[in-house]
Amino acid sequence: MNINAGLQDLRHRLGEVSDIHNAIALLQWDQETYMPPKGAEARSWQLATLSALEHRLFTAERLGELLRELHERADALDAADAVLVEVALYDYDRALKLPEDFVHTFAAEQSKALAVWVDARQASDFGMFRPNLERLVALARQRAEYLGYVDSPYDALLADYERGMTSAEVKRLFTELAARQSNLVERIAAAGQPELPWLTGPWDESAQWAFSLRVLKDMGYDFEAGRQDSSVHPFSVHFDTLDARVTTRAAKDALFSCLMSSIHEGGHALYMQGHAERDRRTLLCDAPSLAMHESQSRMWENVIGRSLPFWRHYLPVMRDFFPGQLDTVTPEEVYAAVNLAKPSLIRVDADECTYNLHIIIRFELEVALIEGSLDPSSVPEAWNSKVREYLGLEVPDDARGCLQDIHWAHGAFGYFPTYALGNLYAAQLFNAMLEQVPGLWESVEQGDFRPMLAWLRTNVHVHGRRKLARELLRDATGADLSPEPYIAYLNHKFGALYSLGI
Repeated sequence: MNINAGLQDLRHRLGEVSDIHNAIALLQWDQETYMPPKGAEARSWQLATLSALEHRLFTAERLGELLRELHERADALDAADAVLVEVALYDYDRALKLPEDFVHTFAAEQSKALAVWVDARQASDFGMFRPNLERLVALARQRAEYLGYVDSPYDALLADYERGMTSAEVKRLFTELAARQSNLVERIAAAGQPELPWLTGPWDESAQWAFSLRVLKDMGYDFEAGRQDSSVHPFSVHFDTLDARVTTRAAKDALFSCLMSSIHEGGHALYMQGHAERDRRTLLCDAPSLAMHESQSRMWENVIGRSLPFWRHYLPVMRDFFPGQLDTVTPEEVYAAVNLAKPSLIRVDADECTYNLHIIIRFELEVALIEGSLDPSSVPEAWNSKVREYLGLEVPDDARGCLQDIHWAHGAFGYFPTYALGNLYAAQLFNAMLEQVPGLWESVEQGDFRPMLAWLRTNVHVHGRRKLARELLRDATGADLSPEPYIAYLNHKFGALYSLGI
């Protein structure tokens, strides 16, 4: 085989698969933004057909032969092409284990479940969604059996999102996080909350939207290669490095919810827009793991968007969007408001101190569902019990309980742990950035995010999937993953905010 011809053939084939994959993503984006409710049935057919077609093209015998031939001659490839072959072969071997009819069935069920979940959440009725969840859990278990595993079927699903990580490793990390973060939450609860009477609103939703667009632009988000829309559950998606989109949501009684969702999803989109030009239409044009992806959104939202330097710059800007409502408010008061720490029912609105506890609840439930120790019909009771255990709260209804997240409706079992792991990655990466970028906080206070984005572009974004998440983290920070930087960050920030003496 001529290597250059083989590589050209490989890129052509992977490009076709990428095009179909991105067409699927576009249909899913439309389903959550603009699709009329009665389009759900047809959309399930479209997604099922395209998913099966994508799977058929990607598992074609000739593509497998091509990958193995190139892999055997990896020594003759340059480093970039060798990595492309290795990543593609890894994905190919996993995909080959899944029968096409199973892929078709799973995609159709995901699409149906999403439409039902929207209605069930609005009605706060888990019973409406229960049959869909039962089918999705059964399909997820079947998927794990097809893919294979050593210790837990959950490991097979986790590998879709965090290659190289096992549920046993996650449990060890989460056990430490749960103990140490629960202790911090208890100390904050004993300290009492600041009084913020100005925060009650109402706050004009169109002004919230306009302000969020201003901040996204300042962050470096390219609106000629993206857009912001509204959705029930904020998310980001990319169809190419030149088309990375975000969604958010606004509520008149929540001044900062729209902004923080926009910053969060903007962090994801900046990652997407920062992939290397040479990787477009290949499997390398993505993050090595969802936790690494989440590190970007959590870093922008929490470390930056909830910092005092950020608000010293943006409070005067925000006053122009809400005339007369913020004139007497100080940056320190806004800093306190965006960092209120107290247990709450809704994950996406949770503060940094309790957020990982929300993730641990979902992780433990997911593992139980996939391993078979929890029946889907018992999810509400199990959910409410864990919320009581970890957060000390009573769940009043399903909408604010087990129906609040979209992930299970997507069949995305194994996704949730990446949020908490992303917090750990973010803290460790940001520490390295502070050491390597002089005057970083001064730049933030001036509303200049170019030094931060440049560091992230060089050390994270441009690598795509050329490195595993752990390798990328080690190269950027000089250390392996550890919970210590994140715990130290929380103790320093909230210890000062609540005068805890830590």
